[in-house]
Amino acid sequence: MNYWLLKTEPGDYSYTDLEKDKRTVWDGVGNNQALLFMRSMKKGDQAFVYHTGKEKAIVGIAEVVRGAYPDPNEDDPKLVVVDIKAKNRLQSNVSLASIKADPDFVDFHLVRISRLSAMPVTSKLWKKILAMGGK
Repeated sequence: MNYWLLKTEPGDYSYTDLEKDKRTVWDGVGNNQALLFMRSMKKGDQAFVYHTGKEKAIVGIAEVVRGAYPDPNEDDPKLVVVDIKAKNRLQSNVSLASIKADPDFVDFHLVRISRLSAMPVTSKLWKKILAMGGK
């Protein structure tokens, strides 16, 4: 199993929306590096859901229920989507500020390449973020 972080603007689609929907197609990714990461996502992988905008925090956990496939709403084979389902909300949000303040995250893509909307999370950082979020 691999670990990921998926970013969303909560005004467009929030973790609460995912909880209500139970499952969704994660689309709208256009950055080449983020698309490469999405192509590596497999069924059973876990992903943090990160709210951008004013929140700037990891708020919940999702599970990939269908690995990468071509976006059915686009006429471009390089654009891929994954299907995810809500798994657990964190007990407390993990803010970007708290991540940036911790030297263990110095090489984390969220800190280094903030424009990516999909990125890998190492097992070590996954466990640390879980602990920071009360899990």
